[in-house]
Amino acid sequence: MANHLQDTTTLYNGVKMPWLGLGVFKVEEGPELEHAVQFAIKHGYRSIDTAAIYGNEEGVGRGIRAGVEAAGIAREDVFVTSKVWNSELGYESTLAAFETSLNKLGLDYLDLYLIHWPVEGKFKEAWRALETLYKAGRVKAIGVSNFHIHHLEELLKDAEIKPMVNQVEFHPRLSQTELRAYCQEQGIQFEAWSPLMQGQLLDNPVLKGIAEKHGKSIAQIILRWDLQHGVVTIPKSTKEHRIVENASLFDFELTKEEMELIDGLNENHRVGPDPDNFDF
Repeated sequence: MANHLQDTTTLYNGVKMPWLGLGVFKVEEGPELEHAVQFAIKHGYRSIDTAAIYGNEEGVGRGIRAGVEAAGIAREDVFVTSKVWNSELGYESTLAAFETSLNKLGLDYLDLYLIHWPVEGKFKEAWRALETLYKAGRVKAIGVSNFHIHHLEELLKDAEIKPMVNQVEFHPRLSQTELRAYCQEQGIQFEAWSPLMQGQLLDNPVLKGIAEKHGKSIAQIILRWDLQHGVVTIPKSTKEHRIVENASLFDFELTKEEMELIDGLNENHRVGPDPDNFDF
């Protein structure tokens, strides 16, 4: 269990991945983005998650370089994730997309590279490309995002290397119990995007009651719930006080009863697209 901001989970290939990171979805290129990444690293974050489709890899790269310098650490101390977009899925096109992402980030390797969505008929070729990159040492770990159980089963039929991570929508209204159990069985680390349900849970009475009891914010309660479920999480924020607050999760613990109360909020409700039904 994570007891510190820099605590890590060990992926099945031995690579260490921080339990908590900074997400930058929908944060546009510019000073705000660069400052948020720099500040997060300076404040102790050691994981940054971006994607080609976010259109902000260059700014993230600048923020990482500034943060590494400010914190007096090495690039190797920061776990950097990016993802290949749907239009680039295919063997050669995925290899090319990886180089583009790497160049924009200004890095010579990635810590984790993910297939962003399970586009039917395309993700297997893309996976072959990720395996090639992994074998060549260009990326420390490879994985997928938004894969249901049947997508993973399909991938595993031909895969030489099993995904190390599956990053999916996960929050108290969408607790993905079966998918989490399947990933655990397979040794695939489960990771949450949209852990705070885009702010839709911040007035929930159940969460409010638990938060008041612990003297914490509702966001902190949700993120702690993630960690106690063994879920890696990457809350997004550009505000300094929020970046600090989101990392203040290690001085309290939710009881078994509180965990069950939060589990009980599940409605299988998505704020993002369904991986079985998306058109992009």
